[in-house]
Amino acid sequence: MSRGEASGPFRAGDRVQLTGPKGRLHTITLEPGKVFHSHKGPIAHDDLIGLPDGSVVANAVGVEYLALRPLLSDFVMSMPRGAAIVYPKDAAQILAQADVFPGATVVEAGVGSGALSLWLLRAIGPQGRLLSFERREEFASVARGNVATFHGEDPENWSITLGDLAETLPQQAADASVDRVVLDMLAPWECIDVVSTALKPGGVLLCYVATVTQLSRVAEAIRATGAYTEPQANETMVRGWHVQGLAVRPDHRMIAHTGFLLTARRLAPGTVLPELKRRPSKTEFSDEDVEAWTPGALGERNVSDKVLRKRARAADAAARRSRGDDDPDQTTEPADAD
Repeated sequence: MSRGEASGPFRAGDRVQLTGPKGRLHTITLEPGKVFHSHKGPIAHDDLIGLPDGSVVANAVGVEYLALRPLLSDFVMSMPRGAAIVYPKDAAQILAQADVFPGATVVEAGVGSGALSLWLLRAIGPQGRLLSFERREEFASVARGNVATFHGEDPENWSITLGDLAETLPQQAADASVDRVVLDMLAPWECIDVVSTALKPGGVLLCYVATVTQLSRVAEAIRATGAYTEPQANETMVRGWHVQGLAVRPDHRMIAHTGFLLTARRLAPGTVLPELKRRPSKTEFSDEDVEAWTPGALGERNVSDKVLRKRARAADAAARRSRGDDDPDQTTEPADAD
């Protein structure tokens, strides 16, 4: 059982989420002899080790904190980020719509900060295999640290390959050997051919894109291959509700658009859909349309190298604490940043 799936009393090496009296969250990794410090006073890690999950513990000045193991959704929302994460609402839909199952071989590109990798690893289980691809070493470093922190180790059934998916996938996966492919990248249409070769007949291709221009182009690229079922697109919005007595109303804030999900299934070689037979002609696009689809026009967000190095160090430090190979002479742990 990995650290992220632990149960029972708190143990050394477990991550624990402390909720203060005003709802502020702090996440620490338990180590004998260490002390967590905040502006409301210290809590010795030894006071938490051995307590049941869901306990309340008082610090040195009597301020009480609720102690719980963080859920995976808690972890991904607070972990160091190299790139924008896939939100839990979208991760849940990706697992459902791509039908990711225990024992599956899954290809993921790009890896970003490792949030989706964590969900996929949980879904495929120890018998599955996750092949992640990332073009930027800085993002891969952050993802490795975050996954190792959550699991307390580097999962044996997970690999990250640096480089373009179109060039590296054939080296990592044999033809028709992959059950599911999830593309979270700026220009997924550039990889459709190589993905089509790797996917098994009946396998699922899922693309996660942010803009309608990306959605349009990747849908047309999938249709143009003639190798997939008709692409299906949707987005997920989550609105919380305030429920207290008779005061029941929608929250003032909600998680609205984060991205579109587009899915299609790989056809057997040589299969032609009836709908494609009846299609009168291929849709044509103007030069202006194609220009609007280019990666530069889509506005890729860049994080500075300095910020990426800082986040990679934070993720690596958390991973070392989770694996238990951090500096044994360090006896205090600072409070989480706001």
